[in-house]
This record gives sequence, C-alpha cells and structure tokens, in this order.
Amino acid sequence: MTTPINSLFDSVRQAFAPMTDALKTLPTMDVPETAREFVRKTASTARERAADAFADGEKMTAAIETAVAGGVGEAVKIGRNLQQAVYQDTEAFFDGIDRLASAKSFSEAVQIQADLVRARGEAMISRAKATTDYVGKLVSDGAKTVQDNFARVPGTAV
Repeated sequence: MTTPINSLFDSVRQAFAPMTDALKTLPTMDVPETAREFVRKTASTARERAADAFADGEKMTAAIETAVAGGVGEAVKIGRNLQQAVYQDTEAFFDGIDRLASAKSFSEAVQIQADLVRARGEAMISRAKATTDYVGKLVSDGAKTVQDNFARVPGTAV
C-alpha cells in the first residue's frame, strides 16, 4: 500500500514541478502551453491512480463487511464516509491542478488558487457541520437506548 501512495505523491510532485518552475520567473510572464499541457497529462495519470486506489479501498471495505457482518454497521458506515471524503478531496485537488494548468499568467494562477482555497474551506466547514450533526445523533440515540434499557430493569427509575 505504501508503494501506490508514494507513487501518487510522486505524480503530484511531478505535476507541480513545471508550473512551479514557470511561475518562479517574472510574475507577468506567460506560462508556456507545453508546461500547462505537461501538468494536465501528469495530473490525469495521478487522478487515474487515485481512482484505482479508491476502488481497491472500496473492494477491501466490502470484503471486511462480508467477513464481519453484524455489529459493526456504524463503524463500516463511518469508514465508507471517510473513504468517500478522501476521494472527493483528491478529485477536488486534481480539478484544482487542471484549473491551475489552464492559467496563462501568474495573476490568473493566483486568482484560481484563491478560489480553490475558498471552495475547499467551504467544503471543510460543510463536512464538519455534517459530522457534528451525525455524532450528535449517535450520542442522542445511544443515550436513549441506555435510558430505555434502564427503564426495563425492575427497581430503577430514570
């Protein structure tokens, strides 16, 4: 598993190298089309590897679900949600690379990057809110179950 992850990070690093090199020069200098195309191709390859890794993770999760079917429903659901979140973040990252690769000037790249940071921040806030709501519901449901179980025991009052 370490090898595909390292390979993915290497692909991402390679994807950024031409853009970084091109942007180190003058801020007003245009980014050459060849650099932008190289970034697009490298990002595409890295995106495919990420999709393959996600598919492998899905297969592994399904195998675990089958093997331990029963009392791990919420844990599996949380694991699947985490896998999906990581995959969505990876897709957003590669979309960002594609958008940055389309920048023809430094100022355009800065604007695209600012838009990407804002969009990822909004996604993180939304995800945090959904997680808080979900955990709150789990705690509430768990407390109600405990309360119901105590109510069934003779001689206890809740």
